[in-house]
Amino acid sequence: IIFFLSIKDILTILLKFLIIYGFLTLSNFVWIKYNSLKIDKLKNIEMTKVVGIDLGTTNSVVAAIEGGQPSVIINAEGLRRTTPSIVAYTKKEELLVGQIAKRQAVINPENTFFSVKRFIGSKEAEIAEESKQLPYKVTKDQNENIKIKCPALNKDFSPEEISAQVLRKLINDATNYLGQEVTQAVITVPAYFNDSQRQATMDAGKIAGIEVLRIINEPTAA
Repeated sequence: IIFFLSIKDILTILLKFLIIYGFLTLSNFVWIKYNSLKIDKLKNIEMTKVVGIDLGTTNSVVAAIEGGQPSVIINAEGLRRTTPSIVAYTKKEELLVGQIAKRQAVINPENTFFSVKRFIGSKEAEIAEESKQLPYKVTKDQNENIKIKCPALNKDFSPEEISAQVLRKLINDATNYLGQEVTQAVITVPAYFNDSQRQATMDAGKIAGIEVLRIINEPTAA
């Protein structure tokens, strides 16, 4: 039949064929590229580790899911699975968190902060009597918000800022243990925590540089 077609007709057919072929090739390339990006995105999602943190009054702990099972992460000191919820500043303005802060508490009581969870999200009037029993000084700002005095730095900290240092250590320990960066966490709080205390815990997470996905009650977590 091709012998009965003019050169113009043959060129027209060839042009249409090339257009269709090019369109199919381009569509196939776009589809492959789209699926490749989708797979990469899924891999990134799978690789993102979310840890669970129990921010305790006395001790704190961090855990992650490994092999489908929850696993408590050993702290950087490698001695135990719990980390004392203690933050201290030395006279040389060095930050200490956890066990190392606890060890020097006796010789540096006014700059060693513990049991700070009791103050988070509260007003100074609510903890006035309890604060008198502490070796460090607890005061308030113009809005009645609790402030913790640090003579070593000549600075006042909020309970959220102190708690953030504990959270940051736990996140760093988890990052080192898991071998990948951890930026998201679920934090447990006592069931009796009110909205202000829960929000303050969220704020502590933000100060620590982590995204707090959820705040859940300790009985629920257990």
